[in-house]
Amino acid sequence: MWNKRIMLGSGICAFVLSLAFAVNTFSYVSASPKKQRETGKSQTKAASQSAVTTETRREISSLSSKKICWGQGRNFDALNRPRDAVDYQQKYGESGGLFIDLSETDASATTEPQNKKIYLTFDEGYENGYTGKILDTLRDKNVKAVFFITGDYAKREGDLVSRMIEEGQIVGNHTWRHYSMPEKSIDTCREEIKLLHDYVKDNFGYEMSLLRPPKGEFSEQTLALADSMGYKTCLWSFAYKDWDADSPGDKAQSLQKLNERLHNGGVYLLHAVSSTNAAILGDFIDSARAKGYEFVTP
Repeated sequence: MWNKRIMLGSGICAFVLSLAFAVNTFSYVSASPKKQRETGKSQTKAASQSAVTTETRREISSLSSKKICWGQGRNFDALNRPRDAVDYQQKYGESGGLFIDLSETDASATTEPQNKKIYLTFDEGYENGYTGKILDTLRDKNVKAVFFITGDYAKREGDLVSRMIEEGQIVGNHTWRHYSMPEKSIDTCREEIKLLHDYVKDNFGYEMSLLRPPKGEFSEQTLALADSMGYKTCLWSFAYKDWDADSPGDKAQSLQKLNERLHNGGVYLLHAVSSTNAAILGDFIDSARAKGYEFVTP
């Protein structure tokens, strides 16, 4: 009798163990393909992202690295727009270049739109004591502008950079070391943009999205590189000799130059090191507004 009970108990245990093994096996077989699929998807996604990065690098490298030294030229159309700026906007606009805004009036337009706009931008290679006054004028006139800073400026002039951001001005990337970008490798150019981008983000909590290449020198490669990094490359359709701090220029003549070259969609490049620019800025803003221009940012 006792042997029969032992045998019966052993049989029940064996059945239970077999059943548990079968259930676990079924669960493992059912779950494994799902887990494998999820792992496969993750690996495929990572491989795909890597392939995109590689493909983007390949596409950029295939473009021309020929240096283009930008200047708006001295030929103007019926709307007072520099012809070179119009031509280059048509040629490089889709690559992320901004030379002149043609969104309201195309290249062949002969009449101005009802609402005209202009962009004010300042290059900040170093501080000469006038940026504060420029910011005062912009604040008082309720105008927003773009200030393109270098790595050295960001490190030395943190208070001014903070003020720009706090007052709603736009801070742009003028690269870390102010190299001529077409003269450097793609990896160095990427580093020039990223070093300053990360520094400003980490120290001021601000992410830049506008790039002005040093000296206005660019190539098809650098345009594509900036675009791949989420940047628009901002050149200009108006500039004059205002960068020589030792020869700031006559105020009346300088103001006349700014006014006589007004055009819709114009991107003005001014240097904040100029005492003349700081002195005439308010008068220029008033004059442009009197002629129907609105100041905007990219």
